[in-house]
Formats: sequence, structure tokens, C-alpha cells
Amino acid sequence: MSDLTHVDQQGKASMVDVSDKQVTERIARAESVVEMSPSTLALIKNNNIKKGDVLSVARVAGIQAAKRCADLIPLCHPMMLTGIDINFHMDEQHSQLIVQCRCKVSHKTGVEMEALTGASVAALTIYDMCKGVEKGIIIRSTRLLEKQGGKSGQWHASNQSFLRAYEKG
Repeated sequence: MSDLTHVDQQGKASMVDVSDKQVTERIARAESVVEMSPSTLALIKNNNIKKGDVLSVARVAGIQAAKRCADLIPLCHPMMLTGIDINFHMDEQHSQLIVQCRCKVSHKTGVEMEALTGASVAALTIYDMCKGVEKGIIIRSTRLLEKQGGKSGQWHASNQSFLRAYEKG
């Protein structure tokens, strides 16, 4: 079991010791796609959801979630993020609201989980804010788009052939 990074010699879950790693600037960007009816998307766009400003509340929720990632995912290292951006793109043609979360830190470990958590919780907040109008909203996908820094360097989702097929479909 010694080949597994998050398991000790007795097979128990453990957090990886990153003490010997170099501190480098690390950036990760993730997205969640929220699919809904065109009428619900229009209500969000025109700020007519009764619970309030959906995008502002979702932005704050995503930021808070990224900051609390280590409290939610057991083996993540707590870290002091130096930047978190949550952005939204309304794709009216496909009736989707695309949430993107970008996290940045100077640390010994990456921020992929923080970016994924931020995008996911922002998407869940959109659902919560809009469920009174439409219960059938679908959070279609959550995925890492890119990461930079650390020993493994840069990675982009566009390099993955199965994602290119998904994006075309």
C-alpha cells in the first residue's frame, strides 16, 4: 500500500506530508454547468428571482466554499488562498449558466480542489436560489479546466481527448 499517497503503512487514510515540497505559485480554474429552462435563466438575468440577486449570492457562496475546502474534504491541506474569482457566463442558446472558479495560492500543494469546491457550491447555490421557480434545474458537470504550478506544471482540459468529444456533443 505504500504506493498510495493518502494511505499510511497500516492502510489508514492520512494526509500527505508536503514539508519537503517547494512553495510555488499555483493556480487552478474549474467550472460547473447549470442547465435550466430559458424562463428561469431570464429571471436570473433580469434579477427577478424572489430570493434575491442569484449571481451575487452564488459568488459569495463559491468564495466561502473555496476558503473552507479543507473543512469539507478530509485529506485536503488548509491553505491561505491569495485570490478567488467566481465568474458566470449565460449561454442562452443552450439555456445554461456556466460558473467558473479560479483560485490562486503560493503553497506547497495545488488548489484544484478549492477551485472545484468553489464552482460546485456556487452551482448548488444557484439551484437553492431558483428551486422555488424550477425544481428540475440540472447541475450538468463540474470539472477542472486548468492548473498551473508545482512539480507537474501546467495542465489544460483541452488536452484531454474525451473532453473534446464531450464538448462537441
